[in-house]
Amino acid sequence: MSQTRRAMLQTGLAAAAAAVGPRLALGQEMPLGEAPMLAELVEKGRLPPVAERVPLIPHIAEFASRDRVLGRYGGEIRTLVAKTRDLRYMSANGYTRLVGYDESLLLLPDLAQSFTHEGNQRFTFKLRPGHRWSDGHPFTTEDFRYYWEDVALNRDLSPSGPSEIFVVNGKLPRFEVLDELRVQFTWDAPNPRFLPALALPRPLRLFSPSHYLRAFHKRYADKEALERAIAAAKVRNWAALHNRLDDDYDFSNPDCPTLTAWKIVVGPPASRMVFERNPYFHRVDPEGRQLPYIDRVLVDIASPGLFAAKANAGEVDLQARGLSMNDVPVLKEGEAVQQYRTLLWPYARGSIYTLYPNLNTNDPEWRRLNRDVRFRRALSAAIDRRILNNALLFGLGVEGNNTVLARSPLYLESYRTQFAEYNVELANAFLDDLGLKGRDTSGFRTLPDGRTLEIVVEVDGEAGDVIDALQLITEFWRDIGVKLFMKPQDRSILRQRSFAGQTVMVASTGLDNAVPTALMPPTELAPVRQEHYAWPKWGQWFETQGKAGEEPDTDEGKRLLQLYKAWLQSSDKAESTTIWREMLGIHAEQQFTIGTVAGELQPIVVNKRMRNVPERALFSWEPTSLLGVYRIEEFFYEA
Repeated sequence: MSQTRRAMLQTGLAAAAAAVGPRLALGQEMPLGEAPMLAELVEKGRLPPVAERVPLIPHIAEFASRDRVLGRYGGEIRTLVAKTRDLRYMSANGYTRLVGYDESLLLLPDLAQSFTHEGNQRFTFKLRPGHRWSDGHPFTTEDFRYYWEDVALNRDLSPSGPSEIFVVNGKLPRFEVLDELRVQFTWDAPNPRFLPALALPRPLRLFSPSHYLRAFHKRYADKEALERAIAAAKVRNWAALHNRLDDDYDFSNPDCPTLTAWKIVVGPPASRMVFERNPYFHRVDPEGRQLPYIDRVLVDIASPGLFAAKANAGEVDLQARGLSMNDVPVLKEGEAVQQYRTLLWPYARGSIYTLYPNLNTNDPEWRRLNRDVRFRRALSAAIDRRILNNALLFGLGVEGNNTVLARSPLYLESYRTQFAEYNVELANAFLDDLGLKGRDTSGFRTLPDGRTLEIVVEVDGEAGDVIDALQLITEFWRDIGVKLFMKPQDRSILRQRSFAGQTVMVASTGLDNAVPTALMPPTELAPVRQEHYAWPKWGQWFETQGKAGEEPDTDEGKRLLQLYKAWLQSSDKAESTTIWREMLGIHAEQQFTIGTVAGELQPIVVNKRMRNVPERALFSWEPTSLLGVYRIEEFFYEA
């Protein structure tokens, strides 16, 4: 290594260390360390030494305030997925982002050395000098330019254009490469969704490994070589080939360079996929040793129904996805014999078992009923949430509406409790007031057209816990003369039926992100996504800019959309907080979704020798990215 690089690296290490804690004086040398498995490659001349591989200003992990200890190198993590497509969970758990959340859900630079924004309109990112892809090629702003100009704006590769998050008032940002390490995105109006989107489990994409992908891009590739590659891959054209190989999230292409802690070396199709440490990973521990601590991650394919049994047999070292509270007895039973422990983390969902009356259903009579707040309040008041809690969550849940949890700074008690108390008399009064006083021969109420008031509740056939809850709700609603018919089905079919307006009501989980801050977009509260079971056609209308679906036509639906648009234009936290609170208040008042119980616990199976795993932490898809914000590259095995 040149003396110039050595001096720059030590200055960068000291500066980075000072940012996380005053460990080094500027100019004081911090020795870098690396894993034995990489040291062997260095000795054989097959890999440069670690000081030439890490960025000049690496990301130094902050241990002091997170109750972490310095680890040791070596070992493997065994984990399970149900299908090869689930390899994307490695991206979520690995959680390498340009900008990402820490455990306190603050946005901090990660791949970026720093970032700034001016009024949520101009965003500037500075990369870490000397940062490299897993194959050793420099990671620079050229990778951003390539993605923006040659992928996102290329109609062959991206027929729909860049992600809609880039679009503000119908316009894309001005993208500029300021120099080799700095890029800038500028909008004419605020885009507060932009930074949070970079920290998602599937982040908004800003860059690609240009040095690798150019060989498959029509603009850059040798024509004959490209045609041979298309033929060999058996795809229809160069765009299909490029999109297949441009693997930023699914880990289906071992040849594609990555920036994550582990790179895939044995990919699908296989019964066991293998990930090995990335020798150019940008993070180091407080002593300057390159992360990750653990050498390999072994991902085995297994039937979801066998996850708990395999954990019980000692065949996994780290497992969360695919386990539920129903598995806890089996998991606890195996702890005494196998070398693992079972942690129980609170799941950050607004409600585990949630009902979605479809305000856009095709049936005119059910559409009228579902849109009447008295009907929704009646169904909510008829549910005995305490019985649900005791029967399904051992009494550990939090009863009430589908709303944010107490850990969110936006939480108010009224959001959880309003119209969520068990009251059969009130429920019957609401239904009587609606004119639903007629009864059939079985004692169920009838609709004005003479049909039995039978609600067909559709549900994902694999959501066993939701199905269990529906069986209890069936009895609760029987007491008010409402018949519930449960219809389990494949999730993809359920979604298509919802999009087409064929569902009357759907049972599913509640808010995915129940611990939001005001700076996170209130997307789940507004009619802006067709995936929302309560208003799929409103969401479709918004997503297609009025080309399909239905425009919101109730006062409350219009107000939620108006508030969401106001949040998109917001540029300060106070304004965003006010918007969030009004939206949450509308949901509690209107019961657009009928929540029951929150606070489920997620079992986390962890090898007994594994350290730096929090004993209790929040678990969610968004915003924690499963285990992602807890930095699994810092987990290690004690001797």
